[in-house]
Amino acid sequence: MRESERREFQRRAADLIETPVWAAADLRAEGMSRRRIAAAVCDGELVRARRDSYLAAGTRPELIAAVVAGGVLTCVSALRLLGVFVLERSRLHVLVPPHASRLPAVSRHVVRHWREPLETPTTRRACALPTDMLIHAVRCQPPRPAIATLDSAIHTGLIRPSDIPDVFAALPKRYARLERLIDGRAESGPESLVRLLLRGLCSEVQVQVRIAGVGRVDLLVDGWLVIECDSEAHHLGPEAYRVDRARDLALAELGLTTLRVSAVDIMWHPGRVAAALRGLLGARRRRLVVPFSG
Repeated sequence: MRESERREFQRRAADLIETPVWAAADLRAEGMSRRRIAAAVCDGELVRARRDSYLAAGTRPELIAAVVAGGVLTCVSALRLLGVFVLERSRLHVLVPPHASRLPAVSRHVVRHWREPLETPTTRRACALPTDMLIHAVRCQPPRPAIATLDSAIHTGLIRPSDIPDVFAALPKRYARLERLIDGRAESGPESLVRLLLRGLCSEVQVQVRIAGVGRVDLLVDGWLVIECDSEAHHLGPEAYRVDRARDLALAELGLTTLRVSAVDIMWHPGRVAAALRGLLGARRRRLVVPFSG
């Protein structure tokens, strides 16, 4: 991620995280009468999410839904909205105070996190703060996706590496082993997932390696295998196809083998990817006889 992209991400993230929730008293303090507040809701200028909770028109639906559910957006729902990698995508995650009462009934697609936030904002907001989002996301995902989420949060600049100890200090001790596996140099979640799949299969994995005449590659394994984690967003179309094949030829000229793996397979068929990695790495260590049929 270029520095300009990181700054833009941080600006958008700040805007979302700071989305305000107003009580009627807040609006009246700004000069709005009860009648004017009611008219603003009727005209679509304000959204009344629940009793005494108003948001601006145009607020993202996920944030409004979290306030309707009695809390603020958190965990994988908030991180996905911000553009941080998460694997779990099916439910709405909401942070509510541990002693909250008289909350509305919610569907099975809403997950409530009942805990005090590490830090309470000075004004009401519709979104949890990043450290709290990540604490919840580690607990709500399997280990590999959780690490990939933390990698992504560091890489995008949502948090600093120095914030990671605060995340793990708030988690049960059984999660401590994950901290040493974090690598914020990873440029995508699938890249992190493949790096973690390679544990125990090889001697060395290098991340974001620059190779003369080629440029950066996602992963270099044991000095000879280049793994590129391809997403549809960046590797579709004739121009991307041509560039990728030219890079593969240049890598082959240097004596390097390239394995391209789709993000879809990495995320949803990890067993297939792991089998391919074992096959390639194992073939390097022995004479491989390929069976042919027919």
